[in-house]
Amino acid sequence: MRVIPTPIKKILDKWNIRGLVILSLVFQTSLIFLAPLRKRTSKKLLAVILWTSYLLADWTANYAVSQITKNQGKEPEPDAPPMNKKLLALWAPFLLLHLGGPDTITALALEDNALWARHLFGLISQALAGVYAVVQSLENALWPPITLLFITGVIKYTERTRALYTASLDKFKDRMLKPPDAGPNYAKLMEEYKSRKDSNLPTNIILIEEPAKHERPPTLVLPDRPDLTDLEIVQYGFKFFDTFKGLVVDLIFTFRERDESRDFFKELKPEEALRIIESELGFLYESMYTKTAILQTGFGTLSRVIAFGSLLSSFFVFHLRPKKSMDFHGADIVITYTLYIVGIALDLVSMVMFLLSDWTFARLRRLKDDPDEEKKSCVDDLLNWLLAFRKPRWTKHRCKGNRIHEVLTTRFLLRRWSGTIYGFSFIGYCLKAKVSRIHQKRIRSVLSEFVRETVVSTFDFVIRRTQMLAGWIENVDRSNRIFIRKWSRRSWMVRYTVYPLYTVFFLGIPWVFGKLWGYVDRIFSLKSHLDQIRFVSSEPLAKNQWEFIFKELKHKSEFAETPEIAKKVSSARGEWALRDTNVTEVESLMRYVENVDYDQSLLLWHIATELCFQTEEEEEEEEEKEVENRSCDDREFSKIISDYMMYLLIMQPKLMSQVAGIGTIRFRDTLAEAERFFKGKQVKKQRDMKKASSTVISVSNYIEPIHVKGDRSKSVLFEASMLAKELQKLDESSSSSSSSSVITTSSSNRDGKWRVLSKVWVELLSYAASHCEATEHVAQLSRGGELLNFVWLLMAHFGLADQFQINKGDARAKLVVGEGE
Repeated sequence: MRVIPTPIKKILDKWNIRGLVILSLVFQTSLIFLAPLRKRTSKKLLAVILWTSYLLADWTANYAVSQITKNQGKEPEPDAPPMNKKLLALWAPFLLLHLGGPDTITALALEDNALWARHLFGLISQALAGVYAVVQSLENALWPPITLLFITGVIKYTERTRALYTASLDKFKDRMLKPPDAGPNYAKLMEEYKSRKDSNLPTNIILIEEPAKHERPPTLVLPDRPDLTDLEIVQYGFKFFDTFKGLVVDLIFTFRERDESRDFFKELKPEEALRIIESELGFLYESMYTKTAILQTGFGTLSRVIAFGSLLSSFFVFHLRPKKSMDFHGADIVITYTLYIVGIALDLVSMVMFLLSDWTFARLRRLKDDPDEEKKSCVDDLLNWLLAFRKPRWTKHRCKGNRIHEVLTTRFLLRRWSGTIYGFSFIGYCLKAKVSRIHQKRIRSVLSEFVRETVVSTFDFVIRRTQMLAGWIENVDRSNRIFIRKWSRRSWMVRYTVYPLYTVFFLGIPWVFGKLWGYVDRIFSLKSHLDQIRFVSSEPLAKNQWEFIFKELKHKSEFAETPEIAKKVSSARGEWALRDTNVTEVESLMRYVENVDYDQSLLLWHIATELCFQTEEEEEEEEEKEVENRSCDDREFSKIISDYMMYLLIMQPKLMSQVAGIGTIRFRDTLAEAERFFKGKQVKKQRDMKKASSTVISVSNYIEPIHVKGDRSKSVLFEASMLAKELQKLDESSSSSSSSSVITTSSSNRDGKWRVLSKVWVELLSYAASHCEATEHVAQLSRGGELLNFVWLLMAHFGLADQFQINKGDARAKLVVGEGE
């Protein structure tokens, strides 16, 4: 008995190779167009499609080559054209070309680059398999186009292997290492010194110090005009990428490179700095995940010209061959033409992407030594016109505080990164409440947001109903068990019949499903993905928010003149920001950053920020105060960064692995205490974040929570409540000082709680950015990028990062004869 019916098996035998070849072509086409999108968004759907296409593309091509090889050893079918099997041998080098992959993606993840040796072995084995398939088809009149296609396929696969090789971290580091510096020849210098002394000549050794910073001419000169051009942004981005790509492999930088970068960025406008870092991260992404870096060399360009020329030549040789319709099957001819035409079209698309890439613009027009003296050319004007399409777009949006902010709204296909700041609210998650956005939605995205909200609401509704049903079943089961247990005590028949059946079916089945769900969730993290869909919010980057971050880091860099101070400043977790504020209650707040772990500090300040944010909104609605009288920007930016840091801690643990500590345990313990508290206060079912926040604030804190519950539970809920009350005192003391009859300058300019919170959150953000592993920053670029990546690179440019060391330069010894000692 056949498992597969004979008619279906005949169809599969006839179309399996054809279907595999077409499927391989579909995967290649999808990769070349979808791969560039992954640096612009972090959507899970795109990631799943790319992951599937990337893995199945290699499998399909490998399997198809094996099927072609197997087919060449079979006897031809009676009704097949005389030379049809010879045509199938032509498809083997096409599959080798597909295994070379598109230019837009070589590695799906950073770890794939370390597997370059596996791809090299794959190149050799697949080339031999293709040659074996062709040898089996000899004598084959199609050997000229087959040979030309083999040249193209080998070049493409070699490019992919070489790209993986150069992007692997160990080889990436080796190529960046400078020649070893043995320093002055000490032995020779001592011999000369001794011989001069023995000859009674006045001899001395002097040290020629490196010139001081103010004595060195600046290596980078900003043009004397208001704004940098789009081409200059890319040129400076490429220049700093070439210098600071060593951050990825923890190389040591010289003091000259530090000073050059810091002095340059101090003179930039915040938006210009953002655009340069955008371009810089784009170069880093292309060097790690695409073929761009190797194609931008002379050898890479020559190999691509040869590969494309071989592909075209093979097409024309096949096209000019007579009697194709008599020698080959009609469907196979169509498939072959499709392979040629789509392959040529994809190569042309790759060339257009290559020519329009930032890398090409930066190499075509080198950075000028003096931008003001050299005149612009028509080429510069053309490149500026093309780059203007990728310029960040800012749109004025009205936020919840009725303030107008400019937010990043660059069109999707023109973005260099996602431009989104994600958020996760602890109290919102505890109440399972929907967290509203601060910035209103764009009109263009109303439909997409409506679809997304509908999907999320459907998910939320199904999950809530499932949880309600599970709770109802649990309550019914508890009542039934009590009843059956009492009944079984009175009747031995019930004890040995009804009670065991109930235990097995009504308790065993839910237990089995619960265990099964636990295993599935443990393997695929389904609950985490569902929580991310339901409870993660998103905000666009606001221009003045980036300006505030830029100015704060710029201000901190002014103190970082030595590597020791720079390391101390970059290691601050809020204490530096608190001392830099104009408040007298610093010491009462300092214990929430100095005497606690970083993950504990994050959770404390996040909950305190949420409590202040929700309760103050309520006050505003009641008192109807003017928005202009409040620090609206600081309040909203504190809320956004607070939610963002909680999102990183809970939803992006890899980015926070170096600083997270026991953050997950603290989060779970705090969540358990909050759920118990809200349930007891009848607040949880209402899902009202304002009421929940005011309820937490209303709890008296006469005694420290740790003195009541000890250190067994890591919950920080009511410590955060105490911190929120301390922060609220800042506004109270500020308002009382400003309303008194005698107002001093210091009291009238006191910082309120939102100014303090905004500074502390920028410092907590910069601490996480500088202590995150560089490889995780690079890995995040393939998932849309994060604000954390920009802060990391900005800190490096300001000389604040502690991921690399800055050596001070060497003084050179010189032997001087004829001078007194």
